[in-house]
Amino acid sequence: MTEVVRRHVVVEAPIEQAFNVFTARFGDFKPPEHNLMGSPIAETVFEPKVGGHIYDRAADGSECRWARILAFDPPDRVVFSWDINPRWQVEEDPEQTSEVEVRFVAETPERTRVELEHRNLERHGPGWDSVRDGVADDQGWPLYLSRFAALFS
Repeated sequence: MTEVVRRHVVVEAPIEQAFNVFTARFGDFKPPEHNLMGSPIAETVFEPKVGGHIYDRAADGSECRWARILAFDPPDRVVFSWDINPRWQVEEDPEQTSEVEVRFVAETPERTRVELEHRNLERHGPGWDSVRDGVADDQGWPLYLSRFAALFS
């Protein structure tokens, strides 16, 4: 079994634009049904700085902080934690979270390859393979990346 999930997509956009859309418009491609709260998501916020969070704000005003920004290096890469445990609940212990690195590679001045690597999945402890299977599934990172790419068409 592998502890790493890798996916990629190519978008017809300069590297700076691809990076900016991924971070500033994360909520535009994150599926709204991917919700850990009891109320519908009103917005998803990606705080563009190390120490920031990715969080969902529900229609009722509640918030769910499900990721921490670990590296923010525009326009080349961003790394964030995956603070969601095998029971699909927020994990409070940072030692039991995995991380996602997204690299932006200019293939041409107008085309960017976006490479996503979700690693250290075994840190989630018993049941970690369900996290791996969930993010690798067509409704996981492949769905996020296809919805991201659609923002450029």
